[in-house]
Amino acid sequence: MTEPFVDGADYVEFEEIESENSLREFIAGMFGWSPVWVKALFGARYVLAKALRLDTASVPRSGRLRPEDVGFAPGDRVAFFTVRAGDPERYLVAGVDDSHLSGYLTVEAVPGARFRLGTIVHFHNRVGPAYFALIKPFHHLVIRGMLRAGAARPA
Repeated sequence: MTEPFVDGADYVEFEEIESENSLREFIAGMFGWSPVWVKALFGARYVLAKALRLDTASVPRSGRLRPEDVGFAPGDRVAFFTVRAGDPERYLVAGVDDSHLSGYLTVEAVPGARFRLGTIVHFHNRVGPAYFALIKPFHHLVIRGMLRAGAARPA
């Protein structure tokens, strides 16, 4: 599922969490999570992206994502990511491309009521590793929050 996206990657990380949610519920919860501090981080990222002249400088819109609105077909949108591959029962691969890097988030339903969230990054030029070094400490905090939000029972 992730093999073609991992090939040649410069950064790969996977984390797992237990949850009784369906894959759609997990993804909706994960992408619907947007506390004030994450919005502030995206605001800071906007300033950095503008300074570095990155293509994806805009601040992503947030909002509640309903499980039935999660698309798995290539080209569907999930938050500011574009779906690259998916199977509603097994996995989702969503990505974003910019001049400095391509990043992918993968979500896989693992037997035993678990979900595996992956981050895969391909750098395109010198700006890629420098940019990622700046956001990496915050990336871990955001990923952990997304995992917890995805694992929480839907309201």
